[in-house]
Amino acid sequence: MKQLLRYMKGYEKQCVLGPLFKLLEALFELLVPLVVARIVDQGIAAGNRGYVVQMCLVMVALGVVGLIMSVSAQYFSAVAAVGFSTRLRHALMENILGLSYSQVDQLGSSTMITRMTSDVNQVQNGVNLTLRLLLRSPFVVFGAMIMAFTIDFSAALVFVGVIPVLCVIVFGLMLITMPMYRRVQVSLDGVTSATRQNLSGVRVLRAFCKEDTEVESFCGSTAQLTQAQLIAGRVSALMNPLTYVVINLAVVLLVRVGAIQVESGILTQGLVIALYNYMSQILVELIKMANLIITISKSLACANRVAKVLELKSSQQPGSRGAENLRGEVEFRDVTAQYGGAANPSLEHISFHAQPGQTIGIIGGTGSGKTTLVNLIPRLYDALSGQVLLDGVEAAAYDPEALHQAIGLVPQKAVLFKGTIRENLLWGNPEASDEELWAALETAQAREVVKDKEGELNAPVEQGGVNFSGGQRQRLTIARALVRKPKILILDDSGSALDYATDANLRMAIRRMENPPTTFLVSQRAASVRYADEILVLDDGILVGQGTHDQLLETCPVYQEIYYSQFPKEVRHDA
Repeated sequence: MKQLLRYMKGYEKQCVLGPLFKLLEALFELLVPLVVARIVDQGIAAGNRGYVVQMCLVMVALGVVGLIMSVSAQYFSAVAAVGFSTRLRHALMENILGLSYSQVDQLGSSTMITRMTSDVNQVQNGVNLTLRLLLRSPFVVFGAMIMAFTIDFSAALVFVGVIPVLCVIVFGLMLITMPMYRRVQVSLDGVTSATRQNLSGVRVLRAFCKEDTEVESFCGSTAQLTQAQLIAGRVSALMNPLTYVVINLAVVLLVRVGAIQVESGILTQGLVIALYNYMSQILVELIKMANLIITISKSLACANRVAKVLELKSSQQPGSRGAENLRGEVEFRDVTAQYGGAANPSLEHISFHAQPGQTIGIIGGTGSGKTTLVNLIPRLYDALSGQVLLDGVEAAAYDPEALHQAIGLVPQKAVLFKGTIRENLLWGNPEASDEELWAALETAQAREVVKDKEGELNAPVEQGGVNFSGGQRQRLTIARALVRKPKILILDDSGSALDYATDANLRMAIRRMENPPTTFLVSQRAASVRYADEILVLDDGILVGQGTHDQLLETCPVYQEIYYSQFPKEVRHDA
């Protein structure tokens, strides 16, 4: 939690004024029982109605001033807590976006979502309640005890006896429930993960009729969370009955002692009522304190989880070399790559050399390492060994942002963001003109897609691009990459939803571009890579073939198997 306190900087005034106004409110609250005692002793007992009215007005004034103090305290506390959580979320998002892909993979999306939402909300609530109640409740408890001593020493001894017992109950239950609430947050991670997986894969679930199985699995996750919450809730629920039992016994003892003192003429009836009110105030404040401690224990557990993410630093050391003059030459020298936690490398001893402007086709079966290979070029992942060279310089030497600006990457999954077509295309280059946007759309074979939409470039895009077909989304994401005018273009199976004619026109349009980029074309279609300048054939992470289409048909069995499985007529013709 200490690490997070730096995000409170700038809210020092609110952090002081919030508790200060709360203490002033508590001070006025401690005066109320004395006013009540005077109403009983000097007003009601004496039959002085004017004095009763006068003291009632004093109570109203105390209540109004206390309300103003309370509202002021809540305002300052809320400002500090919300501002703190806003900064914390920004810092968390900034840190996550700066992590390497390997670290993001290890953390998991569900965990990061929980950290950004539920955990930060718990920390915000903890800060808010801490500023409002952490000083107020102890102040009222010990203030009430001191006020009791000013009234009568023997009666105040009841307070001295009951407060330690209540503290043992409150803090004992707190120590028991803190680890329980940590387990609740861990279970919440599991539920978030299951929810995200089911919502993102709902079409697949329906296609394979797995709804009942996933519902059963989700119920298991929620049952685990419910069980953890019930256990923690049952222990926490003991707080109120135990404290009420102790307080009520104390009240009985206090009334007995007070009755003896009244009968002896030491105390008045009004002062006994004041003592009873002080005991009630102690009960209320200890219950508040108990709830505050539970909230603080939750927020501390969440704060530690958030702090662990903030402590993570990117495993990749950024370079400083600019990429403005990058020509697009790419060379792999004996590159081996392995994902974190994987038992075996995804790529082994890969070597090839791509000249600027060339088209490199990459083909292979599922899981052969095609995506891993192209992800090494923009340094989304680091190689385990070997060298990835861009214009003869290692990729690690380049500034990451400059490198990404020079590379256009179209991933396997076409992702569009809520907004308009124009806004999505401008991700590639915020300064691009409409003419440049249309030129990119023309090359990506997406011009007609946009023309057919009402508003054209200003046509709306729903979240995830659900108002476009799969092929339309792919063409728009390709256009977004082309707007950047990249020196290296990576199409990672981004034409899988395109028909053969559109796919062919796309590849031809890229070749005809002025100063065409070095293009890496990942595909499982032999037709897509057939006319590449060089084709890399991967099989289980190993480069088993390298050359042109005709060369590979003669020398590479894996390529032959892929090609002839897709063009069986040629097999019969050769036979």
